[in-house]
Amino acid sequence: MATESTDGPDGYEEAADLATLQEDGRAVATVGGHSVALFHHEGEVYGVDNRCPHMGFPLAKGSVEDGLLTCHWHHARFELSCGDTFDIWADDVQTFPTAVDDGAVYVDPDPETDVAPEVHWRNRLVDGMAENLSLVLAKSAIHLDHHGEGFATPLETAVDFGTKYRADGWGRGLTTLGAMANLYDQVDHDEKQRAMFVGVREVASNCAGEPPRFDQYALDNEDLSKERLKSWFRETCEVRDSDGAERCLRAATATLPPADLVEITVAAATDHLYMNGSHTIDFVNKAFETLDHVGWEQAPDVLASTVDTITDGSRAEETSAWRQPVDVAQLCFDADDEIPDLAAAGAEKSWERPDDFVDRLLGDDPHAIDEALRDAVAAGATTEQLAHAVAVAALRRVAQFATSNEFGDWNTVHHTFSFANAVERLAGRTDADALYRACWQGAMSVYLDRFLNQPAAPLPEAGAGGDDDPAELRERLLSTFDEQGRVDEAGRIVGRHFDADGDPDALKRTMAEGLLREDAGFHTLQTVEGGFAQFEAAESDHERRLALIAPARYMAAHFPTRRENEQTFAIAERLYRGEAIHEAADD
Repeated sequence: MATESTDGPDGYEEAADLATLQEDGRAVATVGGHSVALFHHEGEVYGVDNRCPHMGFPLAKGSVEDGLLTCHWHHARFELSCGDTFDIWADDVQTFPTAVDDGAVYVDPDPETDVAPEVHWRNRLVDGMAENLSLVLAKSAIHLDHHGEGFATPLETAVDFGTKYRADGWGRGLTTLGAMANLYDQVDHDEKQRAMFVGVREVASNCAGEPPRFDQYALDNEDLSKERLKSWFRETCEVRDSDGAERCLRAATATLPPADLVEITVAAATDHLYMNGSHTIDFVNKAFETLDHVGWEQAPDVLASTVDTITDGSRAEETSAWRQPVDVAQLCFDADDEIPDLAAAGAEKSWERPDDFVDRLLGDDPHAIDEALRDAVAAGATTEQLAHAVAVAALRRVAQFATSNEFGDWNTVHHTFSFANAVERLAGRTDADALYRACWQGAMSVYLDRFLNQPAAPLPEAGAGGDDDPAELRERLLSTFDEQGRVDEAGRIVGRHFDADGDPDALKRTMAEGLLREDAGFHTLQTVEGGFAQFEAAESDHERRLALIAPARYMAAHFPTRRENEQTFAIAERLYRGEAIHEAADD
């Protein structure tokens, strides 16, 4: 708003003729490198940034009535004097102080701001999550990256939001966020921004329309032993008492180290078989992985949010598939009873995985699989060794998925792999015997998926692509995601990239580029992140190839998508660069 003066104020720049502005009602001036829209309204002069903060449309083309400026593209409304918006999706507009002197209008080109830019974008990130506004989230991810807060701020904000504003607790949103955090250091700069956008967007979507969580208090007794807390936590989970379970777990986080927290949580998460169709163990693992990123001081709220996925999760032993025609559930329970003795027998031994062990896990006789697992534990196999073997078998199911199956069956092999990968990750945190029984559950799920490899898609033959240019292969891989049905071709290209001694890190970056430009579903995001984790855990070149062939085939089966979110992100990028989005829209 203009102030009367006898001289142009120090630092102000002349911007317009007052009489002309009064006659026209509006003008556009450039001051200090800014395009400023000037308005003469109700006897006063006002200046605002000419770019609408929503999508950059010239506000000088808007209308002013009753002290409100309305953008004529998406009808965002702004209080003219101080720039406050009535529409949270638009953001406030920057105002510029004005002054009038001797018939001329002057504008302050460098107005003071109430908050630092990075603080503004942290606040906008929260706004975007609260209102589930994808464009606001994309803008926030880009601007926070520019201010050096592109990883920690989105991650910490989304974890805090997701654990507070979803009554059911940890879900696909926070799991996706954790997966994107794991990918962050393995992707190029632009994909880092996209990864954080995907993570916070999925948390916001998963919380949208949900009631908030109301935390329980920790038990007051700080002298409770690990065994006592573990017993109480398992019992409360067994009877589906989520409130009691949360109080036990919060008490545990107050006194116990991380390895003990993993042991307690995994014990309850594996008391029943393949809970929640694999999601329980996967969610629990992602909660622990996320704590590695945000800090273990967040453990009380993060781990408390996983309680419902244990207490309310479905139990595979209650399904016919695990009971008929072979009672594989009982095989798991029988093994559970004997695991302590088997582990004791192998305590002083060192196990080396037999060459045919994974093939035995992929067999069609569940009793033979049970025997192989028992022999391994008695021979000294650690939980991590056994979990890795099961994960490789599960990865084979994905890599050799027969496309003659129904499309929805990709989910079946995905869930087994997601479960097995999570078990292996958890086994790296604790050697508790509960991880052995998780291996049995994973192995029996691998068995139940056997029909999805009939006929098994052949794995790309090693040595077929030694003369190929790896860079060209990576471009070809991206092109397979542009057309439906190029599943086997995608797997072959990855195999040839290995044959050509291509840089596997470059291949992963290309896969991440293909993943993050799509409207990738929860399972696809999980499969790629899990494949990358298995690549790091691989014990041979064959396993490394498998770890990337499997997700490449899965991606090709599910792409292309509409790429709506990529369009939103591209708009946010163009706005960040100061481009005129509306001009492109008019062409």
